Amino acid sequence: METVDLARKLVQEGRPFAAHEVLEARWKAGPDEESDLWQGLAQVCVGLTHAARGNSTGAARLLERGAARVEQYDAGHGPAYGLDLTAVIACAREHAAAER
Repeated sequence: METVDLARKLVQEGRPFAAHEVLEARWKAGPDEESDLWQGLAQVCVGLTHAARGNSTGAARLLERGAARVEQYDAGHGPAYGLDLTAVIACAREHAAAER
């Protein structure tokens, strides 16, 4: 999916806030039953942004909040769009723990 590919590329380039913008647009334009996925991924990217800017508290909160939303979505077995949601959740929580 184009959204996932673009967001992944932006994160890899060190531009997590730009990835957040892409994911937020998809969240707001997408179907309600997918909102937890897109909002959660957007929150993870904002968490990464906070971490890069030295805001450990904000980073940990948003990374955990994003992981929880993605986890909630994953429990409903909706489409993952090529993402390994278990790995996304684990990675976000590892980053959150490192920020504490």
